[in-house]
Amino acid sequence: MEESGERRRATAERNGINIQNERSLHAGLKLWYAQPEDRFEVPVGGFVIDLVRGPQLVEIQTRNFTAIRPKLQALLKEHKVHLLHPITYEKWVVQVDAKGTSVLSRRKSTFRGALTDIFEELVRIPELVKHEGFTLEFPLIREEEVRCRDGKGSKHRKKVSIKDRKLLEVISSHRFTCAQDFLLFLPPNLPQPFSNKDLEKALQLPLHRCRQITYCLRKMEALTVVGKNRNELLYSVLSPVTTEPESSTLPQPSE
Repeated sequence: MEESGERRRATAERNGINIQNERSLHAGLKLWYAQPEDRFEVPVGGFVIDLVRGPQLVEIQTRNFTAIRPKLQALLKEHKVHLLHPITYEKWVVQVDAKGTSVLSRRKSTFRGALTDIFEELVRIPELVKHEGFTLEFPLIREEEVRCRDGKGSKHRKKVSIKDRKLLEVISSHRFTCAQDFLLFLPPNLPQPFSNKDLEKALQLPLHRCRQITYCLRKMEALTVVGKNRNELLYSVLSPVTTEPESSTLPQPSE
């Protein structure tokens, strides 16, 4: 039986989880993932680990894999590590006043994410996927983004600051345990060998995303370059898919 949010929170607080000084999305994911016997904020090898479950160290990273790369490299020398990274499927935008005390508006964003968005960050650590002690999990989520028109945000956001991100719902979660699991992103109708433009046509994705996919698969040693067609590299799969990750099918959430 699945624990309620309040019960998870109570369990976490008993086990010493620190949710007071965290960003809301990070804290929400920790509460969602937590089980009764987990330990939280555990010092290991000079680092503080988000969650420890038996022999496995669990790190939650909501963005910027570059920042966590050195930590993962160090920990994987002696430990099994599970990395949790959320992918936003649906977003609600809340505007607050300059003091952050009053809600001015709330609307549903036109943004729609997809599981292939994992490669936006995965390009920073693809080699780590080859490590047998490393696994990854990508919860597909609905989130609420809190914004404030305070003049401190970036130019492309028109000086609007993002004050917080809050977890509304985990729609599904997708676990990858080895490089071959990521081959599910290659559709069966691909020509062999194939180019990034072939992948773009088959997946109906932007070319830059297809390049991220093939780059990661090459670094994971699941894909290899076998030739060129004019200026286009041609790729072929190195290893067959032997297992499928949990929840490998992208869900169609209800609106």
